[in-house]
Amino acid sequence: MIDKPFGELEAGQRKTSRGRTVTETDVVNFCMLTGNWLEIHSNAEFAKRAMFGQRIVQGTLVFSIVNALLPFDPEVVEAFYGVDELRFHKPTLIGDTLWAQSEVIGLEDRGGRFGVATSRLIGFNQRRETVMSCQFKLLIRKTRLAVEPPSPAETNGVTS
Repeated sequence: MIDKPFGELEAGQRKTSRGRTVTETDVVNFCMLTGNWLEIHSNAEFAKRAMFGQRIVQGTLVFSIVNALLPFDPEVVEAFYGVDELRFHKPTLIGDTLWAQSEVIGLEDRGGRFGVATSRLIGFNQRRETVMSCQFKLLIRKTRLAVEPPSPAETNGVTS
Protein backbone atom coordinates (compact mmCIF):
# COMPACT_ATOMS: atom_id res chain seq x y z
CA MET A 1 0.00 0.00 0.00
CA ILE A 2 2.67 2.47 1.07
CA ASP A 3 6.23 1.89 -0.13
CA LYS A 4 7.75 5.38 -0.11
CA PRO A 5 8.81 7.78 2.64
CA PHE A 6 6.27 10.48 3.50
CA GLY A 7 7.87 13.21 1.36
CA GLU A 8 7.72 11.03 -1.77
CA LEU A 9 3.98 10.31 -1.48
CA GLU A 10 1.46 12.21 -3.59
CA ALA A 11 -2.32 12.36 -3.55
CA GLY A 12 -3.69 10.26 -6.38
CA GLN A 13 -1.07 7.48 -6.23
CA ARG A 14 -2.90 4.16 -6.80
CA LYS A 15 -2.21 0.49 -6.41
CA THR A 16 -4.22 -2.65 -7.15
CA SER A 17 -3.39 -5.99 -5.54
CA ARG A 18 -3.33 -9.57 -6.65
CA GLY A 19 -6.41 -11.68 -5.85
CA ARG A 20 -6.94 -13.98 -2.88
CA THR A 21 -9.71 -16.53 -2.41
CA VAL A 22 -11.31 -16.71 1.03
CA THR A 23 -11.54 -20.31 2.23
CA GLU A 24 -13.44 -22.31 4.80
CA THR A 25 -10.16 -22.64 6.70
CA ASP A 26 -9.81 -18.85 6.85
CA VAL A 27 -13.28 -18.49 8.39
CA VAL A 28 -12.84 -21.28 10.95
CA ASN A 29 -9.36 -20.09 11.95
CA PHE A 30 -10.70 -16.55 12.37
CA CYS A 31 -13.54 -17.90 14.56
CA MET A 32 -10.92 -19.65 16.70
CA LEU A 33 -8.60 -16.64 16.87
CA THR A 34 -11.26 -14.04 17.71
CA GLY A 35 -13.90 -16.11 19.49
CA ASN A 36 -16.45 -14.78 16.98
CA TRP A 37 -18.62 -17.87 16.57
CA LEU A 38 -21.67 -15.86 15.50
CA GLU A 39 -23.85 -18.41 13.76
CA ILE A 40 -24.07 -16.46 10.49
CA HIS A 41 -20.36 -17.35 10.12
CA SER A 42 -20.16 -20.76 11.75
CA ASN A 43 -23.51 -22.59 11.44
CA ALA A 44 -24.59 -23.53 7.91
CA GLU A 45 -28.09 -24.62 9.02
CA PHE A 46 -28.72 -21.36 10.85
CA ALA A 47 -27.32 -19.32 7.95
CA LYS A 48 -29.68 -21.01 5.46
CA ARG A 49 -32.58 -19.23 7.19
CA ALA A 50 -30.80 -15.86 7.48
CA MET A 51 -30.78 -12.96 4.99
CA PHE A 52 -28.09 -14.27 2.63
CA GLY A 53 -29.12 -17.97 2.67
CA GLN A 54 -25.61 -19.14 3.50
CA ARG A 55 -22.69 -18.40 5.79
CA ILE A 56 -20.85 -15.14 5.25
CA VAL A 57 -17.26 -14.19 5.99
CA GLN A 58 -16.69 -12.05 9.09
CA GLY A 59 -16.41 -8.36 8.18
CA THR A 60 -13.30 -7.99 10.30
CA LEU A 61 -11.69 -10.85 8.38
CA VAL A 62 -12.59 -9.19 5.06
CA PHE A 63 -11.01 -5.96 6.32
CA SER A 64 -7.89 -7.82 7.49
CA ILE A 65 -7.45 -9.61 4.17
CA VAL A 66 -8.12 -6.56 1.99
CA ASN A 67 -5.70 -4.26 3.81
CA ALA A 68 -2.99 -6.95 3.78
CA LEU A 69 -3.30 -7.63 0.03
CA LEU A 70 -1.33 -4.45 -0.67
CA PRO A 71 2.07 -4.91 0.97
CA PHE A 72 3.63 -2.33 3.26
CA ASP A 73 7.28 -1.41 3.29
CA PRO A 74 8.40 -1.87 6.93
CA GLU A 75 11.23 0.63 6.37
CA VAL A 76 8.70 3.46 5.89
CA VAL A 77 5.54 2.42 7.77
CA GLU A 78 5.82 3.22 11.48
CA ALA A 79 2.32 2.23 12.62
CA PHE A 80 -1.33 1.71 11.74
CA TYR A 81 -2.91 5.06 12.63
CA GLY A 82 -6.61 4.33 12.24
CA VAL A 83 -9.55 3.71 9.98
CA ASP A 84 -12.56 5.89 9.22
CA GLU A 85 -15.80 5.30 7.37
CA LEU A 86 -15.43 1.51 7.28
CA ARG A 87 -18.40 0.04 5.38
CA PHE A 88 -19.33 -3.41 4.15
CA HIS A 89 -21.35 -2.95 0.98
CA LYS A 90 -22.01 -6.59 0.06
CA PRO A 91 -21.45 -9.87 1.86
CA THR A 92 -18.29 -11.85 1.18
CA LEU A 93 -18.97 -15.56 0.84
CA ILE A 94 -16.65 -18.50 1.38
CA GLY A 95 -15.04 -19.09 -2.01
CA ASP A 96 -15.13 -15.44 -3.11
CA THR A 97 -11.90 -13.96 -4.41
CA LEU A 98 -10.96 -10.52 -3.10
CA TRP A 99 -8.78 -7.78 -4.57
CA ALA A 100 -7.73 -4.50 -3.00
CA GLN A 101 -7.39 -1.09 -4.54
CA SER A 102 -5.81 1.86 -2.76
CA GLU A 103 -5.50 5.55 -3.60
CA VAL A 104 -3.66 8.13 -1.51
CA ILE A 105 -6.26 10.81 -0.72
CA GLY A 106 -4.59 12.81 2.05
CA LEU A 107 -1.21 13.66 3.50
CA GLU A 108 -0.78 15.37 6.87
CA ASP A 109 2.67 16.41 8.05
CA ARG A 110 3.24 15.60 11.72
CA GLY A 111 6.50 17.50 12.09
CA GLY A 112 9.99 16.09 12.61
CA ARG A 113 10.01 12.44 11.65
CA PHE A 114 6.50 11.46 10.54
CA GLY A 115 3.41 12.19 8.53
CA VAL A 116 0.00 10.55 8.26
CA ALA A 117 -1.00 9.13 4.87
CA THR A 118 -4.71 8.50 4.27
CA SER A 119 -5.73 6.09 1.53
CA ARG A 120 -9.14 5.19 0.18
CA LEU A 121 -9.10 1.41 0.43
CA ILE A 122 -11.63 -0.61 -1.55
CA GLY A 123 -12.11 -4.37 -1.53
CA PHE A 124 -13.92 -5.95 -4.43
CA ASN A 125 -14.83 -9.50 -5.44
CA GLN A 126 -14.63 -11.60 -8.62
CA ARG A 127 -17.95 -10.07 -9.77
CA ARG A 128 -16.28 -6.61 -9.51
CA GLU A 129 -18.67 -5.72 -6.69
CA THR A 130 -17.36 -3.44 -3.94
CA VAL A 131 -17.60 -5.46 -0.73
CA MET A 132 -15.74 -3.08 1.59
CA SER A 133 -14.44 0.47 1.67
CA CYS A 134 -12.74 2.74 4.19
CA GLN A 135 -10.23 5.49 4.74
CA PHE A 136 -7.10 3.75 5.96
CA LYS A 137 -4.47 5.79 7.82
CA LEU A 138 -0.81 5.01 8.40
CA LEU A 139 1.93 6.84 10.28
CA ILE A 140 4.76 7.11 7.74
CA ARG A 141 8.44 7.85 8.34
CA LYS A 142 10.03 10.73 6.48
CA THR A 143 13.22 8.71 6.05
CA ARG A 144 13.65 4.98 5.65
CA LEU A 145 14.53 2.98 8.74
CA ALA A 146 17.64 1.13 7.64
CA VAL A 147 17.84 -2.26 9.29
CA GLU A 148 21.21 -3.91 9.07
CA PRO A 149 21.71 -7.64 9.50
CA PRO A 150 23.44 -8.72 12.71
CA SER A 151 27.21 -8.98 12.64
CA PRO A 152 28.87 -12.41 12.93
CA ALA A 153 29.78 -11.57 16.54
CA GLU A 154 26.09 -11.03 17.34
CA THR A 155 25.16 -14.42 15.86
CA ASN A 156 28.03 -16.30 17.54
CA GLY A 157 29.71 -16.71 14.17
CA VAL A 158 26.82 -18.78 12.74
CA THR A 159 26.14 -18.03 9.08
CA SER A 160 23.69 -19.64 6.72
